[in-house]
Amino acid sequence: MSEFNVPQTLGRSLLTVLLPNVGGPCLDFRDHRIEFAVVQTPKNPLRASVGVVGQGADMFSFKSVNLVSPDPHRPIRTYTARQVAILETSGLFGDAVEDLDPAIELALAKTPRGVVCDLTTMLEGPQPGDIDLLAKAGRHVRDWPGIPVAVACPDPQVGVLLAAHPLGAHLIVTATILQALSAVLRTPTVAVEWLHLAPHPTASRAARDFVTRTLLGWGLSSATPTASLVVSELVTNSTVHAGTKIDLSIAWDGPAVRLTVQDRGTGRPRPRIAGLGPHGRGLTIVSGLSRGFGFLPTGDGGKVVWAVLEVPLPSPLTGPEPLEYAAPHQEPPHLSIPVLQKG
Repeated sequence: MSEFNVPQTLGRSLLTVLLPNVGGPCLDFRDHRIEFAVVQTPKNPLRASVGVVGQGADMFSFKSVNLVSPDPHRPIRTYTARQVAILETSGLFGDAVEDLDPAIELALAKTPRGVVCDLTTMLEGPQPGDIDLLAKAGRHVRDWPGIPVAVACPDPQVGVLLAAHPLGAHLIVTATILQALSAVLRTPTVAVEWLHLAPHPTASRAARDFVTRTLLGWGLSSATPTASLVVSELVTNSTVHAGTKIDLSIAWDGPAVRLTVQDRGTGRPRPRIAGLGPHGRGLTIVSGLSRGFGFLPTGDGGKVVWAVLEVPLPSPLTGPEPLEYAAPHQEPPHLSIPVLQKG
């Protein structure tokens, strides 16, 4: 345990944040792309124990921002610990879980290490229907286990009900926020590669080449034909309909590969039966070839379109070592969680 100091020239109130050693060595967070934040003393005393500190400002501090605030008396705030997005709720249980799903989607769109939903300060227990709303978050883990979602709630009945729910069973449930954070950090990290593309007619070819090279490097050559076709359709759709810069990622988690294409276009993907025009079949093809297919909204009004493909594990003779796919987590260009404005 240690503390960090920030120069007084910042002219803000400072908070010394302490954290026990969560599930292993001291958590390091040295990415220069993460803005160092100075925060005021939180109203929730539990949050004072959920920061990562170490040798100066190069370690971690958290910043609170409103993700969802339909009611100013019960906002959802987020802060991060070792690339895990932690969503802090307050107020009544039913109100909180109703607002959690859009907040989780915004967090997942930034490809964090994981997401933790902090329900430790709820004023009362769940009412009929609240567990179904909370369990919806499990669909994200069902579609892509590479980003775990945890729920911290001291009510043991919540854990029992989620474990019996078809979607809720995909969630990690703990009694405290520290246990949830530790459980997320114990899950295997996944290999992720990124590519930035301009909205140019050659973007789809560049995307195919990038995906092919990445899969060959991972020893997943048998997945290249399907993955190349899927990423080509996703990038082409973005280039034609959004016309903005594209951030492409490919991630590998055991028997599954996920492709994501992020753009700033406001349109939402919608597979449809093609007519006689030159376009229209692309997303239908993607849906047919993928184990899962969908999109996540981003805080700037754009979207992340994703597709998950089943892939065979590489053989020891032709592919990398079995544990090599659990490479250190790589993040997208911007990890900060955006603000969602509700109309």
